[in-house]
Amino acid sequence: MATEARIVDSAGAAEPVAGVVAPSGGRLATFRSLRHRNYRLLWIGTLFSSSGQWVQQTSLGWLTYDLTGSAFLLGAVNGFRSLPLLFLGPVGGVAADRFDKKRLMLTTQAFMVVISVVFATLIVTGHVRIWHVFAFTLLSGVGWAFNMPVRQSIVPNLVPREDMMNAMALNSAAFNVTRIVGPTIAGLMIAKMGPGENFFVQSAMYIGVSITIAQLALPQMKTATNRSMRGGLAEGAKYVWHHPTLRTQMLLALVPVVIALPYVSLLPIVAKENLGKGAGGFGVLMSAPGIGAVASTLLLATLGDIQRKGVLLLAAIFAFGITLLAFAASVSVLRSYPLAIVLLVVAGACQMVFMTTNQTVMQLTTPDEFRGRVMGLFMLNQGLLPLGSMFGGTLAQFTNAQTALAVMGLSVTLLAVIFGVFAKSVRTL
Repeated sequence: MATEARIVDSAGAAEPVAGVVAPSGGRLATFRSLRHRNYRLLWIGTLFSSSGQWVQQTSLGWLTYDLTGSAFLLGAVNGFRSLPLLFLGPVGGVAADRFDKKRLMLTTQAFMVVISVVFATLIVTGHVRIWHVFAFTLLSGVGWAFNMPVRQSIVPNLVPREDMMNAMALNSAAFNVTRIVGPTIAGLMIAKMGPGENFFVQSAMYIGVSITIAQLALPQMKTATNRSMRGGLAEGAKYVWHHPTLRTQMLLALVPVVIALPYVSLLPIVAKENLGKGAGGFGVLMSAPGIGAVASTLLLATLGDIQRKGVLLLAAIFAFGITLLAFAASVSVLRSYPLAIVLLVVAGACQMVFMTTNQTVMQLTTPDEFRGRVMGLFMLNQGLLPLGSMFGGTLAQFTNAQTALAVMGLSVTLLAVIFGVFAKSVRTL
């Protein structure tokens, strides 16, 4: 028999999830969250949206290097993508808590469609200049800073509590599948049509996202009571700081991004200098973490509402650190290419289990009126990625890639042990 789905607010009170019915059965079903119409629409939109992002990132890289031939400007464009998330992500979270969520999503999607069409037109007409690339990248980042927190914050209102892990895992799986497939398709389209046409395709994908959003029937949700932007930011930061579990989870979300997650930025050095591989071998190394990420998220989706999520979270980040240490040893001592691939697959799996579990618990422990701001702060992990890449690159410059990887792995391992010992609020989740 079906029962009414409920979520738990910060005070421990159960609240019904409007329009969602939770089954009482416990059988395994990898895609069971898709039976909820609203979540299914959001997930399809995620496929369109993520595909558009990867098409954009691949095409921007090609276009930038084609225009300038500068590796520095290529890195600068990639860094520019993250700046708005670093500075505007929390503001986007305030907007998600204050305004109508469906209207906010539609507005940001329309904005991204318009700037993509304008940029594509500049390219195909031969008027594009490098400053256009930077302007487009910056404006795209602004759009995502306001779009991502609101998309993430509505998931707990679309599925019952017991399906949250499944829903978040499927979101991650959609992103990682397009991470593997998207750049390949974008590369083929560049070869056949050119980068300008790719941005028209991206615009079409964003229109697809808008169509799915327009069909959403969102339940009534509580909104923020503080009506000023500054007050809303302060209120959200204070809520996280005074919530011991959320405060610890936010640190777990942000710190590894700086000290370890950008390990992929060192893979070109590892491929060439440690393993003696060219572009083809490097491409396989880059794909390996994505394969592990997809496999692990599908496994999480199949297992569903795992008990002791805190233990799983800490175990995953500990295993991630150990795997990075093993990877550093494998490329410096054994110099085994097959082993390096296997370890990168495992690293990608551990990383995604940690990130998906952390975000699931964060969503479940936050009430509606604060969830947008919490997700806005969580989006800072995207904005901190360039800082992490700079940290890893600088460390490798003064030592070598394998030493930098070992320091990253050891740091994350120690972090997991410290939080495991002292963060009882997370350990007992």
